[in-house]
Amino acid sequence: MLSDLNRLARRILLLMARGAIALVDDTKSVQTLQVRLNALELIPDVPRYAEYGFTSNPPSGTQALIAFKNGDRNDGFVIATSNAKYRMTGLASGEVAIHDNHGQSVYLTATGIVVNGGGNPIRMTNLTKLRVEAPIESTGDITDNAGTTGRSMAADRAIFDGHHHVVKNVQSGSSNITSEVPTEQE
Repeated sequence: MLSDLNRLARRILLLMARGAIALVDDTKSVQTLQVRLNALELIPDVPRYAEYGFTSNPPSGTQALIAFKNGDRNDGFVIATSNAKYRMTGLASGEVAIHDNHGQSVYLTATGIVVNGGGNPIRMTNLTKLRVEAPIESTGDITDNAGTTGRSMAADRAIFDGHHHVVKNVQSGSSNITSEVPTEQE
C-alpha cells in the first residue's frame, strides 16, 4: 500500500514541468519542441498546441510549461510558452497585444489600435479592395501607383501644378490663351 502511495505521489509530482526551449520544428501540422527541463533531462518532440488562429515560433531559451499525461515523461505536451526578454509590459487592464522578438506588434489599447512595424515595412496582400471609412493622415510621403510611376503624390502634385492648358477661342480674330496654373486646394 505504501509503495502504491509513493508511486501515486511521484506521478503527481511529474505531472507538470517547466523548461527552456532548445529547438523548434515548425514543419508539421503540430509544432514540436525540444525542451531542456534540467541539466540531465532533454525531452524531444514535445507537441505544442496553440489557440486557433494564433501561431508563433518561440526563440531558443523561451520558457515552456509542459503537462505530462499520468506523469509519464514520454507523453507530454506544451501548454504555454513565455519569454520575459521580449514580453511587452505596461498594458492596462483589458488591453491585448501580439508581438515578436523584432519589436513588431499589434497593440489593442483602451484608446485605439497601435500597429508597430519595428522599423520594417507593413504589407497588405491578396486584397480585392481596401476600404477606409475614416480620414487619413500621414506624416510621411505617399507614393501613388507605386508599381508604375514610382513618384510620390508630392511629385505628381508638382507635375500637375506646372501643367498648362492652351485654350483656343473659336471666335475669329482671337489668339491662343494659356490658362492659369492650377493651384493646390486645401
